[in-house]
Amino acid sequence: MTTLVCNCNDTMPLDAAALSEAVGEPLRMHRLLCRREMGDYLQALEGTDDVLVACTQEQHLFAAVAEQQQAAGTPVLAPIRFVNIRETGSWSQGARRDPRTLTAKTAALLAVAALPEPEPVAVVDYRSQGRVLVLGPADRVLPWATRLHGTLQVTALVTGGSAQSVDDQTGAARAFVVSAGQVTALRGWLGAFTATWQTGNPIDLDVCTRCNACLAACPEGAIDFSYQVDLNACRGHRACVKACGVAGAIDFAREPAEVTEAFDLVFDLNDAPAFPMHQPPQGYLHAGGAAARQDELALQLTQLVGEFEKPRFFQYRESLCAHGRNDITGCSACIDVCSTQAISGSWKNGLGTVEVNPNLCMGCGACSTVCPTGAMRYNYPDAPYTGRQLKTLLGTYRQAGGRDAVVLLHDRTGGQRLIEQLGRRAMIGRAAGIPVNVLPLAGFHPASTGLDLWLTAITYGANRVAVLLTDDIAPEYRAALSTQMAVAQQILAGMGYAGTHFSLVEAGDAAALDRVLNGWQPNALTLPPASFNPSTLKRETLEFALDHLWRHAPQPAEAIPLAAGAPLGTLEIDRTRCTLCMACVGACPAQALRDNAERPVLGFIERSCVQCGLCASTCPEDAITLVPRLVPGEVARQQQTLNETRPFHCIRCAKPFGTAQMIEAMLGKLAGHAAFAGKAADRLKMCPDCRVVDMIERSDDPSILH
Repeated sequence: MTTLVCNCNDTMPLDAAALSEAVGEPLRMHRLLCRREMGDYLQALEGTDDVLVACTQEQHLFAAVAEQQQAAGTPVLAPIRFVNIRETGSWSQGARRDPRTLTAKTAALLAVAALPEPEPVAVVDYRSQGRVLVLGPADRVLPWATRLHGTLQVTALVTGGSAQSVDDQTGAARAFVVSAGQVTALRGWLGAFTATWQTGNPIDLDVCTRCNACLAACPEGAIDFSYQVDLNACRGHRACVKACGVAGAIDFAREPAEVTEAFDLVFDLNDAPAFPMHQPPQGYLHAGGAAARQDELALQLTQLVGEFEKPRFFQYRESLCAHGRNDITGCSACIDVCSTQAISGSWKNGLGTVEVNPNLCMGCGACSTVCPTGAMRYNYPDAPYTGRQLKTLLGTYRQAGGRDAVVLLHDRTGGQRLIEQLGRRAMIGRAAGIPVNVLPLAGFHPASTGLDLWLTAITYGANRVAVLLTDDIAPEYRAALSTQMAVAQQILAGMGYAGTHFSLVEAGDAAALDRVLNGWQPNALTLPPASFNPSTLKRETLEFALDHLWRHAPQPAEAIPLAAGAPLGTLEIDRTRCTLCMACVGACPAQALRDNAERPVLGFIERSCVQCGLCASTCPEDAITLVPRLVPGEVARQQQTLNETRPFHCIRCAKPFGTAQMIEAMLGKLAGHAAFAGKAADRLKMCPDCRVVDMIERSDDPSILH
């Protein structure tokens, strides 16, 4: 790796010697790499090693220079990467006050940027031919349909409104299809929308010739240039019918018809969006009545023609899913949190799983964050790669002498913009800037990390883990992350780690972000760094982190109470009601509940319990209560007995086959059944084999026939 560092015309107080020692390679400190010292960049391109440029301000310029070299016949073999060390801290007010920590932070950012790229993931394909449905009021739809039809294949769907004011804009030629009606269904995504609407107007637009005779004939002016009758204004003269004549386009007795068509794009000009979710499908653009937004989204429409692809963000392991058993719903966390409604439940033979539509998934990763079992896994990047980033970031920072590290997780769009804005304000003295101990780490979406990776970051040396949320984050994600952080904080507090170790940073602008970041005080946290690497199995990573925190806990509690919804906990069994029917064992998706083939014993391994609630919902006696908590250490891995009793023996062959409590419950519930009336009630005290034999031997018993 060839690393090129520039202090941007001496505006960053970087020490070349100290930084070289921290990164383990000699570094030359450039002043104007993007201008006078461009030759050093060109020289680096001539090699075969990766090139890391510590500047994102001129990233496009550097990329263009590399392309020019390639076009001029000089092969550029070296992959080029870029990292921001300027706005992320070197321009902060604290950079000059604490050069040692600045060096540690810069070395950490360079080390993460130098990591190999994550493994590529599968992609989801979209194909759009430019068939667009423009729907909304006539005075919005018709002008936009006219403007777009030369670029796209337009169908205009008038859902109401008047077109009196647009006659001079739309032109007389029928250049595109115009329909009218009310949308009854709209579903799909880019390249695969299906729209259904119901036509109920007397004028059939497919038959209408736009001769305008009806407009001239209507005494109320109830017909405009949308060629639809305003039935509220119409007084039933039917002069329009007579004027239409042999064309026969107007029929007040026509039954409403339903029309279904396929489209690649939808341009919605109605005030209320057809897709009310926070993140609608790609290819659906809702502009409403705002002219500026209409212009912006219309430009986007014209760019959504062709073939596109995006990552397949998730991986689902059905065998780990706790959605449902025996037609009873347990966990639905991923369905509830998804802001695109891409996840739905699926049932087959009583087993409940979930299905994710990859075309609707936008890659937030919140489903994997809230999944208690790890059945839903985020892939962009996966947990092991993010863990490697955290380990590299915090390890490099610590080894270079950094203290009180704060990991700031953010996305590459809104969060990145806020950080860059704050850095520029700090440069000119209008803000304190990103503190030198705050280490930004960008991801695709801030909701893609959760309890397992946050606790892992603490074990690697983070003093605090913060997640930056901007105004465009869905409310479902805010609630989910807040719940996860509350659980994480309860765990550390229960182990005796004082202070606040997890923070959601909700900042609408750079000034708000500045106040929050510079208002934190470091926690008194002394914890040797962990050596484990995160696994693809979420629960395994969580166990590694919990074990490390427990081993070094200042004041560990035997049991730590957690908030409802935590993915850790135990069960309370009402032994007076439990019949040991073992229905809960069959329902448990995590194998936390165990039976015993030799005797009626209900066993339980607490560390395996995900608190999905399927056992409690399945229990016919309502004998199970969820208790969210954490019992650290080996105790939680050992099987404990929740309930046991002596077996009931068959009164005919003496074979054990149940419990006395179960038999008593069956006698009570089946007392009125004909097959078990009178002396036949003894059959309930027999094992299944003996019960059949008894029924055959007593074939003359009339109760058997009823």
